[in-house]
Amino acid sequence: MDPCNLKDPSLSSSTFLSLLLLVPSPPCQPLSHVGTFTIRLLQTTTFQNTSFADTDGLGLLEDIKLGYFDKHTSSIHFCQPWVRPALPQADWDTIENLIKIFMHQFNRVINAVAMQMDIPYPFVVQCMAGCVLYPNRTSQGFVYAGYNGQDLFSLNTKNVTWTLSQDTKFSRYVKSLLQNDTAFTETLEIMFNQTCVDEMKMLLQFGRAALERQELPVASVFARTPRPDQLLLVCHVTNFYPHPISVAWLRDGQEPWP
Repeated sequence: MDPCNLKDPSLSSSTFLSLLLLVPSPPCQPLSHVGTFTIRLLQTTTFQNTSFADTDGLGLLEDIKLGYFDKHTSSIHFCQPWVRPALPQADWDTIENLIKIFMHQFNRVINAVAMQMDIPYPFVVQCMAGCVLYPNRTSQGFVYAGYNGQDLFSLNTKNVTWTLSQDTKFSRYVKSLLQNDTAFTETLEIMFNQTCVDEMKMLLQFGRAALERQELPVASVFARTPRPDQLLLVCHVTNFYPHPISVAWLRDGQEPWP
C-alpha cells in the first residue's frame, strides 16, 4: 500500500520528517500566506516481539501528504513533486541515513522499557510531533505519544516538561526516563520550536500552489425510502479544498429550519 494514496492520513504515520528537521535549510523569501499552518509527523510502530518491529509513517503539511520512508527499500518516497526540490539531494541522503539510525535506537529503547516493565507483546507505540505557524508569525511545537491506542504523554515544548495523559506505573516510568534524558528533550525542543518552523517556511514556498488551490465541492444527493410514508435524502460532498466547508439543505432557495 502506498501511503501517498491513502484516503485518511490519520491511518498512517511518519518518521522521515522528524529527521528532516535536523538538517538546516537555506533562508527563504517572505511568505504571502495568511493563515495557520501545521506540519504533522506521524509514526506507528508495532512491536511483535523483541526482535521484530514494523514501522509505518507519513509526513503532512496541513492535509497534503509530503512523503514517507519506505521501510523495505530504506529510501524516501515523495508524495508531491515539489517536496524533493525543497532541500538539496545531499540533505535527503543524510536524512535517509539518520532514519536508519533513529529506527534502530527507537526500537532498542522501547524493547528495553518493555522488558524492564514486563510489557506483553505485541503492542503498538504511536507518536505525533510537529509545529504550528500562526498568522502573526509566532509558532508552537508539539509532541504526543500513545500506547496501544491510548494517549500516554505529551511534551510542552515551551517549558520543556513532560505531561502524563494517564497516571500509570508504565507512564510514570517512561516519563522518568525522558526527564532524565535532558539531551534528548532539549533536542526535541530545538527541533519543534525552531527548526520545524524554518523547514515549514521552505515547504510553504515550494508548495504554495497546492496550498492556495481552490477546488469546488462535488455534491451527490441520493434518495432512500426507509418506509412507504418516508423519504430520506442523503447528501455526499467530496473533492473540496480548502477545508472545512459549510453544507446546508435549502427548500426553494431558503433554509427550511435553523
